[in-house]
Amino acid sequence: MPAQTPAPIIRPHGGYRTLRAHQVATLIYDNTYWFCERHIRRDDARLRDQMVHAARSGRQNIAEGSRRAGTSNTTEIRLIDVARASLEELLNDYEDYLRQHRLPEWNKDHPEALRIRRVHNTATLPTDDDFRHRYRESQDALNALYSRWLENDDPAIRANALICLIHQANYLLDQLLKELGENFVEQGGFTEHLATLRADHRANAMPTAKSASADAPNCPQCGQPMRQRTASKGRNVGKPFWGCTAYPTCKGTLEIPSTPSPKST
Repeated sequence: MPAQTPAPIIRPHGGYRTLRAHQVATLIYDNTYWFCERHIRRDDARLRDQMVHAARSGRQNIAEGSRRAGTSNTTEIRLIDVARASLEELLNDYEDYLRQHRLPEWNKDHPEALRIRRVHNTATLPTDDDFRHRYRESQDALNALYSRWLENDDPAIRANALICLIHQANYLLDQLLKELGENFVEQGGFTEHLATLRADHRANAMPTAKSASADAPNCPQCGQPMRQRTASKGRNVGKPFWGCTAYPTCKGTLEIPSTPSPKST
């Protein structure tokens, strides 16, 4: 029977470039940068910086969370949640822009909002292993699908289109957070994963430990073979005793009777 391949210590992680949430967040980041360059006054540098920073945070935290998934599921969940919060902040900025400039805001049933949703529902991007090397090409193709809104001269149309895209990204992140939470409950975190690997390693090494002493007794607590150890502390320091080979899972011990020394004649 072939040897079983051991489970990897670092769990599978990365692959964020094929996540639709990351693709849409990149679209939002790029077009927020261009929107601010064109439609936010130069003397309002603080607002420009805040909007671009929020858009960037939404994108970058998805990437960082995906990379951290290999060693920390909770960190991944926290970072995805940060991305979600950053995009929510950006959403408020675009709504403020429309309100303060007395521009119309589309509701979810506005004809243009419905057209943007249809693009999202029908757009397809490659997800194969070569995707990373064609990322720029794929993002340009995705941007072209929305160009009639995102490159429009009317700032109201551009802002409303970005609001629609932020709602889409937030929905995708909500679904991702739900999935990550369910996986954490079912499979546990990285610490539990390491503990499982350690337990499997000890179980596979058990036959070697069993053969350490042919005359070793069985553990009175779990029935596993025992092996001779030497006490390193306590009142019996330096004295030999039988210890369970399943330690630390089982802490069963047995005394080794001392051999009386021969009497001198």
